[in-house]
Amino acid sequence: MQSESPVMLITGASSGIGLATARLFSQQGYRLVLAARRMERLLSLTDEIQQSGGQALPVQADVSRLDQVQSLVQQALERFGQIDVLLNNAGIGRLDWLERLDAVEEIEPQLQVNLWGAIQMTRAILPHMIARRSGHIILMNSLAGLIAPPTYSVYAASKYGLRGFTEALRREVGVWGIHVTGIYPGAVDTEFTEHAGIHRRTGVTTPRLLRLSAQQVAQAVFRTVQRPSKSIFLPTVMRPVVWLNACLPGVLDWAMERWFVRREREL
Repeated sequence: MQSESPVMLITGASSGIGLATARLFSQQGYRLVLAARRMERLLSLTDEIQQSGGQALPVQADVSRLDQVQSLVQQALERFGQIDVLLNNAGIGRLDWLERLDAVEEIEPQLQVNLWGAIQMTRAILPHMIARRSGHIILMNSLAGLIAPPTYSVYAASKYGLRGFTEALRREVGVWGIHVTGIYPGAVDTEFTEHAGIHRRTGVTTPRLLRLSAQQVAQAVFRTVQRPSKSIFLPTVMRPVVWLNACLPGVLDWAMERWFVRREREL
């Protein structure tokens, strides 16, 4: 029965990973709550889903605004009566040397959206999932939550914080039958990469072998919903670098200073 199909709430659903995930899960029969700041894009996506026979509720919301988060969850529950999966996907980034970042326009928004927004979204939905003794909370992190390169200082701070939140939350809510998954993708070909900043200015690019499509990440989201896991790292070829950063950080310090910092700082 259609009324029994699961419900997924996706933040940052208007583009990139959120958009690709919405399309994939709609094809799999999920009812969707689509949240983002750009309502015109949400309406276009909703129309696309409905024309294909799916169900979607578009809600304009800024996850850094507590009142809008609460309204979003309320609207979702009023429409569908349940939320089975939450994908905390909304995120922004501005990559540059710390002293060049504007505190109000560039530092605070990253912390508000990437960390505060995910915490508040989760907190708003959690009582519903606890009452049902089920649910799956997925937090879209980044390899920057495991490795913090130069120019990523604030963005990495938000993602390292999100990683700690994910780990603690998983240990808090597992007793209620709620799954928690952190996903750590590397460079993804989305608007986010274009808007982040420093790569456009410096000309530094990620090798094609290491770049991901939004569809690849969406497939990883689907797999973990089907078979819950604690963490997903993408692409898998980056695992040795993550290990190197954890066990021999001095090696990466030397490499990044030699091949990036000194060149860009013109030392």
